[in-house]
Amino acid sequence: MLAFDSVLFELARLFLWPVTLGVLLSFVYAVYCLGAFGVEYLQRRRDPSRALVLQSHAQASQEQMELVVLKQLEGSGESQGVAQSLAPAFASVIVALASASITFVVYTVRRRWLMRELVTVLDARDRLS
Repeated sequence: MLAFDSVLFELARLFLWPVTLGVLLSFVYAVYCLGAFGVEYLQRRRDPSRALVLQSHAQASQEQMELVVLKQLEGSGESQGVAQSLAPAFASVIVALASASITFVVYTVRRRWLMRELVTVLDARDRLS
């Protein structure tokens, strides 16, 4: 069992920097998206009736404009890829939290048992002395 733990530890250590870099890049991209969203919010607040995205497609059919809207919301297909990439990460976090919770409960109960056992043994030893 110890070898399996050390293999998992080494594997986690191997992926630490690439995952950390990926998380940092994701955060930078999220801040960029938040900034773009803020600029769009200010533009829409300044002139709510102005078309920002569909301005150049005003003469297109409704279906074509809907496709443009969907493309903007999808981010050139990136949202599906991001969702598929994040699903295993969230699942892993949930499994890790469940594992940590189970381990913590076992630790807490065993600690209480062992402390009670220690008191019992010390009391018995003191009675013998």
